[in-house]
Amino acid sequence: MKDIGSLDLGGNFHGSLIGMILDAGFMVKFVLLLLLVFSVVSWAIIFLKYKYYRNVKKENESFNADYLKSSKLSDVSSAAKKYTYSTTAEVFRVGYGELTKINKVFKEPSSNEEVGFSSLDNVERSLNKACNSEMTKLERALSFLATTGSASPFIGLFGTVWGIMDTFKGIGARGSATLAVVAPGISEALIATAAGLAAAIPAVIFYNYFLNRAKIMVQEMDNFSAEFLNIVERYLVRK
Repeated sequence: MKDIGSLDLGGNFHGSLIGMILDAGFMVKFVLLLLLVFSVVSWAIIFLKYKYYRNVKKENESFNADYLKSSKLSDVSSAAKKYTYSTTAEVFRVGYGELTKINKVFKEPSSNEEVGFSSLDNVERSLNKACNSEMTKLERALSFLATTGSASPFIGLFGTVWGIMDTFKGIGARGSATLAVVAPGISEALIATAAGLAAAIPAVIFYNYFLNRAKIMVQEMDNFSAEFLNIVERYLVRK
């Protein structure tokens, strides 16, 4: 009498994850490959954005320290040149550049009060443009994380549904519905759902994390812009 552990259940079931992937149908494999691409690109974005945000935060803190301890805007302008990642430093560079142009206008004999108020509007528009430009940099590639987080579970579910359809087709062809026939196909199909969740969960977590960090940095830029505008307005009043 044969040992029960040596009985052939009539299926090609492999207990290992790799074995189940290899035994999966073409569509399930295609879905898994697509999810792998989504996951790899998402993790690449996560690592790059994390490094970028860390550099931005570090340089913003350093620039703010230089800004607070400086008594002249020209000194701040010199210090701002060494910061390549700082968002507030870029806003300052744009604002200071516009202020330099205003100063040249006021040195002309034809300058008047209307020119002063018009110049203030020019500075404000320049600061807004710089803030929007930096915000675009901060949010760049985050849309892919959002897409991965929202679409991957459904892509995985599609692979699972397709795999289950193939399983039932196999049941119909064999004319039997034993556990040995059903279990391999179902387990292989469910891998797609698991892969979809594995790709989506990190993408959603880091998307929300980066979005929150971006909002904080945008608020810092807005606050700095308002403070810089106050300086410009006081300068124009003295003129």
